Parts: sequence; C-alpha cells; structure tokens
Amino acid sequence: MKLHLHDEVFFYPIMNRYTYFFLILLFGFSGLNAQTKVGGVVNDNTGKTVPFANVVFANSTTGTTTNEEGEFYLQADDNFDTLVVSFIGYETLRIPLDSRVNLNMEITLEESASTLEEVVIYRGKTSKKNNPAIDILKKVWANRRSNGIRAFDQYSYKEYEKLEFDINTIDSTLINSRIFNGMEFIFDYADTNKVTGKTYLPMFINESVNKVYGDNILNEEKEVLLGNKNSGFNQNRNLIDFVKDIYDDYDIYKNYIKFFDKSFVSPISTTGIDTYNYILSDSAYVDNKWCYNIVYYPRRENELTFKGDFWVNDTTWAVKNINLETTKDVNINWIKQVYIEQDFKVLSDSVFLITRDFFMADFGLNKKKSSRGVYAKRTMLYDEYEFNNKRPASFYQQPVYNPQSQAYNQSEEFWSANRLEKLNEDEEGIYIMLDSLTKTKAFNRLYNVATIVQSGYVEFDGWDYGPIYSTFGFNDVEGVRTRFGGRTYFGQSDPWRIEAYGAYGFKDQKFKYGISGKVLLDPKSRLIISGGNRRDVEQLGTSLTNSTDVLGRSLASSSLLNIGDTDKLSSINLSVFSVEMEPLKNFTVRFGANYRELSPASPDFSLDYYVNEERTEIASEIHQTEFSTILTWMPGRKVSGYGVERNVVNEEDFPTLFLNYSLGVKDVFDSDFDYKKIQFFYNQPLLIGGVGFSNISLEAGKTFGAVPLGLLSVVPGNQTYFELYNTFPTLDFYEFVTDSYSAIHIGHNFNGRIFSRIPLLRELDLRELIGFRAVYGDISEESKKIDASGLPLTAPDSDPFYEYSVGIGNILKVMRFDVHFRGNYFQNPDARSMAFTIDFGFHF
Repeated sequence: MKLHLHDEVFFYPIMNRYTYFFLILLFGFSGLNAQTKVGGVVNDNTGKTVPFANVVFANSTTGTTTNEEGEFYLQADDNFDTLVVSFIGYETLRIPLDSRVNLNMEITLEESASTLEEVVIYRGKTSKKNNPAIDILKKVWANRRSNGIRAFDQYSYKEYEKLEFDINTIDSTLINSRIFNGMEFIFDYADTNKVTGKTYLPMFINESVNKVYGDNILNEEKEVLLGNKNSGFNQNRNLIDFVKDIYDDYDIYKNYIKFFDKSFVSPISTTGIDTYNYILSDSAYVDNKWCYNIVYYPRRENELTFKGDFWVNDTTWAVKNINLETTKDVNINWIKQVYIEQDFKVLSDSVFLITRDFFMADFGLNKKKSSRGVYAKRTMLYDEYEFNNKRPASFYQQPVYNPQSQAYNQSEEFWSANRLEKLNEDEEGIYIMLDSLTKTKAFNRLYNVATIVQSGYVEFDGWDYGPIYSTFGFNDVEGVRTRFGGRTYFGQSDPWRIEAYGAYGFKDQKFKYGISGKVLLDPKSRLIISGGNRRDVEQLGTSLTNSTDVLGRSLASSSLLNIGDTDKLSSINLSVFSVEMEPLKNFTVRFGANYRELSPASPDFSLDYYVNEERTEIASEIHQTEFSTILTWMPGRKVSGYGVERNVVNEEDFPTLFLNYSLGVKDVFDSDFDYKKIQFFYNQPLLIGGVGFSNISLEAGKTFGAVPLGLLSVVPGNQTYFELYNTFPTLDFYEFVTDSYSAIHIGHNFNGRIFSRIPLLRELDLRELIGFRAVYGDISEESKKIDASGLPLTAPDSDPFYEYSVGIGNILKVMRFDVHFRGNYFQNPDARSMAFTIDFGFHF
C-alpha cells in the first residue's frame, strides 16, 4: 500500500516487508534426523537424462521425481535397503543400498521391450487429445466442489504450524568466516536438506497452534491463536509476523496458487491444460485407496509454473497427494526453488481433507547451484475437524485489540499436548542452540545492524536516532540541507511516543524543526491523542489527497536530483491536535484541528491574495484554522504490535478507502478564510491471474468557498527523476491548480509474461510495465478573483489531462525504468512532452 498521506518522500532503497528476509540472507545462520540418504542422476541406455522419473524407497510412500536434468535427492528418517526407480516406457529398476548414505549415484534405465509398441515415451509436449492423464484430470474438475471443508456449512479444526529458516550450502569457507567469530558452536547443528541434498544450518524456528472456525454460508472465518513459541525472538513480534506473512494460503483446486506476490498456474486447475504437459505414469494403492499417478511439467519456459506429480483416487477423483516444484527458469527473484507437498485423507467416500502441507523456498542472491542461500520452510498439520456447528455472526467479528500475550508464554506441557507432530532431536536442539546464540555479543552485533537497515533508526537505551535515510537533501531555497532526529522507543508496543527533528539549510542559513507526541489511552478501541508543531520548508501540492500530520515532511527537504527550477517552495508553521480511534478492525475515525501559517520561502515565488473586494489590498501570508474528520478503512490489513504505533505486515496487499471532510473557520486564531472541503481516495491492488498485477487508485475532491493559492488543490507534478506515488511525471509543480478535481491512476506489471516468449530477452527476467493517469478539474471564479500571486492559475477543465507510460522492471532485480508521455495540453508554457523516472526496491 503506497498511500503517502503523511510520509516524507525521499530517495533511499525501499525497506518493504521483505527487508527482514534480505537481512537474514546476508547475515544468515530443522534438522531432520535422516537415516537414509540417496542422490544422483537417472539416464536412459542412450545416455540421455530422464526427467520426472519416480524415485522411491522400496515398500514406502517416501519418494521424489527427478528434475529436468534427471537429478534427484531423497532422504528419510527410517533405514531403507532398496531404492526403486521407474518411468513409463522403461523397466523398473530396484537398486540395493549398501549404506545409509548413497550420493552421486548414476542410474541407467532400460527401455521396456514389451511395451515399446504400446507406449509413447513423452519428453516434449504431450497431446491434449486421447491422453488418459487429461481424462482423469477432467474428472477431478467435475468433482472438485465436493472435496474439502467447502462441502460443509460450518467447520472448525486445529492447525499446527512450524516455520523454519536455515542457511544452506555450509562449507569450510563459511565456517571459517570472521563473521562467525564467537559463534562457532552453531555449526555442530548442521544437517542435510531432504529435498535438495544441501548441508544447512538452522537459524530460526517458530511454532504456533491455532483453532480455526469458519462458516461457508456467512463467508466468514476466525482464527484463534492458542500458542506461539520461537527460538530466541519472542520479543520481536515484527519478525514473527513477517515470517508468518511470507506464506500465503493456497488451494490447488483454484486456477492460481499465490505466494510471494506471484500467481502460479495450478496443475489441477482448468487453466493447467494449456500450461502443462500431463503423463499418466503409474497406479497403486495409497492408504488402501486405488490411485493414479500423473506427472506434469510446463509447456513453456520462464513462466510461473511448477513441475511434479500427484495421485488421484479412482472413485472420488480427489487428489490424495501432490508435489509441486518450481522450474529453474521461473521468473521470480531471489528464489532458486520452491517445493510444496500436500497430503489429504479420506473423511468419507466423497470428501477428502488436507492433513499436511509442507512448503519450502530456497532463497539466494543468484540461482547458481553452488551459491549460498536461505531455506524458508513451513509445515502445516491439520486435525480435530468438526462440521456443521453453527455459530452466530457476531462470533466471527475480529477484535481491534487482541494481544493474546498468554499465547506467547505457554508451558512445555501445553506444547507436548498440542503439537500434531513431535519435534525430532535435531529440531529440539534448535531451541538450545538459538537461545544460546542470542546471548552472544557477536550475534547481537549482527542483529543490531540488521535492525538499523530495516527500520532506518539506530537504537539506544529508550530512544532511537533517525531516520538515517533523510540526513541529506537539496533544493533551490535551502541548498544543501542536513537533518537529524530521533524518537522515544522502549519496545514495539509502547503506549506513547515522542518524535522530533531539526534541520539546517546552508543556503538560506535557517534552522527548521518538528516535534510531535502521541499517547494510546485505550488499547481496546485504540483511542489515541496526538499533537505537535512543525516549522519547515515545504513543496505544497505533491499529493492531491493529504493530511496534516505534523511531521509530514515533503520532498522539498530531501530530493537530490530535480528537473528545472524547484523554487516554488513555502515556509510553513503548522500546529496540530487530533483524536483518533478504531471502533472496528481496520476502520479508523480521526477528529483533528490544525492551525497553519504559510508564506513564500523564495523571493521568486508568491502566495499573494487580495483581502478586500476592491482588490486594492494584498496579503502575502496565510493564517488558517481548520477542523477535519477523517475516515479510513483498510480491509484485510495485517498489523504487528499493539502500541501507539503499529507496523503494517502485508503492505500492498489490501484496498484503502479514505474520506476527509475539512472545515476552514475564519477569525479563530486570526484565521483568514471560511471554506468546506471534502476529499475521497480509493486504492485497490489487483492480482490478475497469469497476466500479472495491477494497482488502481481514484481521487476526488472539492473546496466550497473562495481560497487563495496556498489552500487550493495543486495537481501533483514530479520534477524529480524518481517515481513518486500518484504524481504526474510530465507536469511541473503548480502547472495545474484546482479547487475541484477527480483523478485516476492505473499501473500494470505483466510479470515478464511477454518477455518470456522472446528468446533474447527470456534469460534477463525483465518485466513489462504500463501505466495511465488522468485528471480533470477546475477553479471557481471566486478563487480566481482573490488570487494575486501572478502565477497563471490553469486547470484541466476543457479536457482531462492525461499521461501514459511504458517501462521495464526488474532491471538487475532491483530497479525499474519508465518513460512517460504527455497526452495533451502541449500549449502550456515549458510543457514537457516526455519524462523519465526510476525506482528501486526489493521485489520477488
């Protein structure tokens, strides 16, 4: 979500919700007590590798499939003495295992002479016609609504979740690295990953137990946290919530499986038939149910797809087990591989329920096999299903305040009774190792550096210095500007906070400052009072929708590179007091009062206005008292912490609605104008299946009453080279001024869907971007009449002003570049027909 209502706009690497991951990746540190390990490559008798061959331990359901290069790795907790390798059209091979560890195996399959004339061995695209695998898939589609919890009016179940982060590819170089001085003991806990065969070291484990209630008639669901436990970070709720949020719930029966802000085509969906090749590979009893095994793999490269296999029951046509693995060329950043396993059980002849869901992502700064990275693993177990127990609608209403502190302090007896899967010895050792690790000075030094990078603040005892990213800036009025500030900070759930800053411009030789404070009076309703004062230089009109947060600093203070003159700046003295509350979850109401004094900050800029009807007297300063009522609704927002300030966990994943009614009152504290103003803002992110994701925002507003330039709604231009949310890059500041307006901004990212079909561009993993922006507005004759600034007050009133843009994203994985084109109003003085912007940030 990028609604910059009161944020300072400055250029620095975007610290979004994925920053914790990148810090873990740079600084990084369940175990599986494996008894049998095998790995190698499968070839045919001509020397060609055999992709998607089945590799299982004899007399078990523990197995895997080979990848595109015919490679495999498999491990199990039990001892096995035989490995079975099979693929349609080849003789099944049983290989004795001489030891518990058998790696670098070279296995050769012989073509089956008895079936060569009857079986087509598929290596490339498979036919959609007369394909028994697709015939089975169509029966899965026809019966999918009778599978799972959606078959009942109401449901409930217990959910156990285990999250683990491990640093992988442990070698002597890492062990001897100076970064681990004082922490060498952690390498005693290294083990081997069951999917990739890489050595890894556990660095974080989090367990939680939830009770989930749902009503399919009301379309409501409620999750109650019963217990949460993690290794060494119980006080860092931000980290816990971040780790939990990187995983999205997904349903294999839907067309798309979403995680890491991407939509992958599900191989079980009706969309899959155009995306995957399917092969009927095998049939066997699975848990006393006769099932068919279907192998699938992508038809095209570089798309958001999987490869793997699934087992389907032959009477209910429900999926019994499925494996999903991303291909090596998938267009997703920082991830080398994603692996998913899901198991289902039979509730009746018509209903299958999920019992286990395993998700693993192999993160890395690049996709080389030998590169070091981080495993993020989630294991979900489900039990104690109950159905058709009706509860009132009020039961599902989510409380605004729900700290659940007791859930974070459960006893060992609780965990022994509520774990749906017992920890093995290595996993129990993670708690011992990491609790010891967090007590070492070396680790805490790394952890403190990571915290600074993520938050932008340097922590001291009871207060923080920062944000460090806004230390320097430049504009035509102040020249080089330096800024320093800080805030009180005792913990993530502080009931009060004071924040202040000071700044100095070396050209105007003036000192600026801002100070604010806020107090949480009632956690249950989130009743907060706040106030403060700011005296600074500001670029008015950088956003159509704005608030009066006392520390809402403008880009004037921090922009380093600009286009044209940036001298249309104002000096502001702003005092604010407000009361806000959250009567319903994610719905806030704020009542505020503010008093501001505005004057030009440059001799070349004017805010002059006439003070009498004869237009003979002019004032250069504006004194204004204003009262406002602001309503904000953000359905689906997730927050971390319960103090006066909370962190948003799932940024850019939820819609925002904002309504502001303001009343300007004359003669209160020598206020100059009477007026009424209403503003509306709506922002909606949209994930559009396999064609990427969009973001749409709408803005509208109107001022009733005559007001001068300093109180009008300026259409936000952008005279920087950096992307600024909901601005118009080909417009200069004050090129359009309105007192009523409506605007739309549309942006779409195709996620590389087009470039993936172009051979020369395919390997670059670039992403196609398009955008469209338009605004319509006018100025009343009353407001024009009192203006004496000398600026041409022009509004886009004859036709809507519009721009369009094309761009390329994911350049070097961190940068986007856009070209913006003006659509009309070329007759405006110094009109720019084209503009360029860049943006930086970590995105998957």
